[in-house]
Amino acid sequence: MSVRFKILQFNMQFGQGWRDVDPDHAPIDLAATIAEIKSHDADLILLQEVEKAEPGGTQPPLPPNYSYLKQELRGYDSHFAFPREDPRELPFGIGLAIFSRTPLRDRMLLNLPSPAVGFQFNGEEKTPTDRLLIGATTTIGGRDLRVLNTHLLALFMLKTSSEVHNEQRQLVAEELKRSTGPTLLGGDFNVRLHESLVAQFDAVGFKTVQSTEITWRRFPYVLDHIFYNAPFRVVSHEVRPTPTSDHHALVAELEFVDR
Repeated sequence: MSVRFKILQFNMQFGQGWRDVDPDHAPIDLAATIAEIKSHDADLILLQEVEKAEPGGTQPPLPPNYSYLKQELRGYDSHFAFPREDPRELPFGIGLAIFSRTPLRDRMLLNLPSPAVGFQFNGEEKTPTDRLLIGATTTIGGRDLRVLNTHLLALFMLKTSSEVHNEQRQLVAEELKRSTGPTLLGGDFNVRLHESLVAQFDAVGFKTVQSTEITWRRFPYVLDHIFYNAPFRVVSHEVRPTPTSDHHALVAELEFVDR
């Protein structure tokens, strides 16, 4: 009998919704975000931009949004991490979370250094802060699987690209190569020319569940992916628009390939 499960990939933009007029000042409604997450009834939930960065890059010991998510997603185990604390942090989304209906173990995190690419923000010269990859192992239907989650730097917004500065992508690819068993990787990869990303990860044995439907409202880019390796088969997938973020929700049902 095949073992099937559902996975949700969602950049939740710290609960800030979307409106076509002035999206940068759309209201924050974390309850609506959580209702969106719950509506997918997923076994695994991968979230990016869980929190909004605080002034000076300080990080609260009890992240408020993650604490609220844990309270509302009863019956899920979870793993959360901030990237390294950095006073250069800008007031955007930060923090990754994995939620699983089955217990998580062997939690890990890997810092992904950002290149020193200069850019202007509010009239000041800035350089980007580091990013992060987190992971954990769980067991579904008697089958072990490794779950990874990441959010890479949006180099295209800094007038360069991850084809030029490929270091973060390469660190993630090396982590995938080290994974010998069933492994899933979700995240907001922030790669405008996503074909190069898909080819890079395909070279280490990972395919994306979809690469044709747009996942971001601000520009017509496929930024969000769920990558999987040979032990899995994709049963179905859907890109579902939602007013609770500037990203769409990506949902996939997968099953283990019979042994």
